[in-house]
Amino acid sequence: MTNAHHEIERVWVLREVPVIPAGAEVWEIEQGYLPQPSVRDDLQRARYPEGRLRRVTLALGEQRFFHTRKTGSGLVRVEHEREIDCKEFDELWPGTVGKRITKTRHRVHEAGLVWEVDVFRDVRVDERALVMVEVELEREDQAATLPSWIAPLVVKEVTTAAHYRNSALAH
Repeated sequence: MTNAHHEIERVWVLREVPVIPAGAEVWEIEQGYLPQPSVRDDLQRARYPEGRLRRVTLALGEQRFFHTRKTGSGLVRVEHEREIDCKEFDELWPGTVGKRITKTRHRVHEAGLVWEVDVFRDVRVDERALVMVEVELEREDQAATLPSWIAPLVVKEVTTAAHYRNSALAH
C-alpha cells in the first residue's frame, strides 16, 4: 500500500557534525535511485515507476525497506512511499548502480519537531563528510527555529537547491 502525503521540509548544510543530544535514534541508511522509465526493465516499470529504494538499519539491527517517489521541488513536494520486503528490495537494488548514497541519520525529537542530522559517508565537501539537517513541518508557514545545538553550525539553507537533493548527490 502506498502512503502519499505532502512533504514540507526545510534543509540546511552544517559545517560539522553537531553534538547529538542523548536519546537520539540512529539509523544507518543505504539508498539508491532507479533509472528513468526509458531504460528500466518490465519488472520495474510494472511495480516501481521511478524513485528511491532505501534500506534502513535500526539500532538493534532490524532492517526495513522502502520504495519512495517524490514529485515537485522546493519546500513542498508530494511523497508516495510504500514499505517493501527484503526480497523486492534485493531484486531491484542492482538497478540503482551508479546512483547510491549511504548515510547515518540521527533523529532528535525537540520542541514538537523531529530534527534529522544526516552524515553522508560517501559525499564529501572540503575533504569532510557532508552533514545536513532537515526538519519536516506541518504547514508552509510554520516556524522552524534551529535548536541551539545546531544553529551555530549552519553554513546555509538549501531547501530549494536541487543540487543538494539526495538524488543529485548519489553516485
